[in-house]
Amino acid sequence: MRNPPWPTGKKLVHLDLKGAPPKIEYLHQLIECFSQLGADGLLVEYEDMFPYEGELKLLQATAQLPYSQDEILSLQKVAESKGMEIVPLVQTFGHMEFVLKHQAMWNLREVSTCVGTLNPLREDGLKLVMEMLRQVVEHHPGLKTLHIGADEVYRLGEGDMSKLWLASPGRTVEQLFLTHVVSVARYIKAAWPDITIIMWDDMMRGMSQDTLKASGIAGLVQPMLWDYTPNLDVDNTVLLLEKYYSAGMPDVWAASSFKGSTCVYTSVPSTHRHVENHLQWLKVAASLPTGLNLKGIAITGWQRYDHLSVLCELMPVALPSLATCLQTLLHGQLSPEVQSKVTKMLGVSSVEAEFMGGASGDAILFPGRTLAESIVELDALLTSEDIMYFEKNMYVRGWFSPYHRARRMLNPLIAVQIHSQASGYLAMLQQKVAAVREQMSHFYPGSTAQEWIEEHVSPVMAPLQSIIDEISECTVKIVP
Repeated sequence: MRNPPWPTGKKLVHLDLKGAPPKIEYLHQLIECFSQLGADGLLVEYEDMFPYEGELKLLQATAQLPYSQDEILSLQKVAESKGMEIVPLVQTFGHMEFVLKHQAMWNLREVSTCVGTLNPLREDGLKLVMEMLRQVVEHHPGLKTLHIGADEVYRLGEGDMSKLWLASPGRTVEQLFLTHVVSVARYIKAAWPDITIIMWDDMMRGMSQDTLKASGIAGLVQPMLWDYTPNLDVDNTVLLLEKYYSAGMPDVWAASSFKGSTCVYTSVPSTHRHVENHLQWLKVAASLPTGLNLKGIAITGWQRYDHLSVLCELMPVALPSLATCLQTLLHGQLSPEVQSKVTKMLGVSSVEAEFMGGASGDAILFPGRTLAESIVELDALLTSEDIMYFEKNMYVRGWFSPYHRARRMLNPLIAVQIHSQASGYLAMLQQKVAAVREQMSHFYPGSTAQEWIEEHVSPVMAPLQSIIDEISECTVKIVP
């Protein structure tokens, strides 16, 4: 069934730079690619890749250099040349791990064990947020829209100061949350009256209309409702958006996903899963009542679940998913004609990354294609049953079990076979890893390649290497 195309409004592609930050030249290529694929804006989450100055300099990344001020400006110039708006996303409440992980900031946590949540009642915490916002805004001349995050504010209300605040009659955790967000929004409006403020909606989903109205948040922010699942509940989502409308927030946003939302350690995205998510969002858009203004959609591409988690899918391998999702929004469906258009645009044979095939080399609209192909090939090896379950195959389980290894009991004939198999698999992996590392060097800092390999490859290669080493040691002792 065909849905109406996405209504008038922005289609923002999310750049999550808190992991695997692309080199600036590659970011320029990506912006060109996004524009031609149908996007007209960017939601840029800098985190520690922003060149904070003064007392905030400690927030800068250390594994690689943050982007310079000139590079931040160059992104804006490239985007502007394509008619694309940049919307910076600055976390101001939850997911402040990149700030609160620093020892100098520990006292600003809501509770000591939660690295992500800011204590909303400490004045120096609010000053910190305001200074972060000031620096980001000043480095974006002519900024029109700003996203202040505020999602997943875990453990709120559990700190000593919050408990004391909540002890007053009638006060709730919901009010505590809204009080901080309203303070941040009012600061922004006082300093830059013309800036539109967006925030994630999830902390407000359980709140009543009366609570939202009483907080004063209406007229200050535009909620962005995120749901990345392929079975998004259309009716419930519409009801939520209607609640925000009734609470005085008629301007709302949607947020979908093209990568980074399936599993915390996924290497290759499922285009089908993400397209299903967008088809559900199209149903939501078609079901909204008159007066509720859907300002746009952010197509998120998370690079980490949070600042301290492992890397999700890298951008090159997710471009087929992004292209397909954008074209699905533009056409209201993923028809054979739409799929054909995407494959022609990218120069691939399939919209699914693992089956993309096609001609060799980078297509004009597929910057980083060779890297994407190398990752897909390596991932296929890493997830193959022969390699993943090598320690459980008949010969290893039958003749080189932990019992055998502990006692140095070994059948030399079978040991040679096990050693040969493990060495062959290891050599194949090493060859593919070398190709991935070389390709990554064109698009990412060396630290990204090292992290990706240690997270996704080393856990598979280590057991193979261990078996090889142990067999070699045992064979020396028992074979004359």
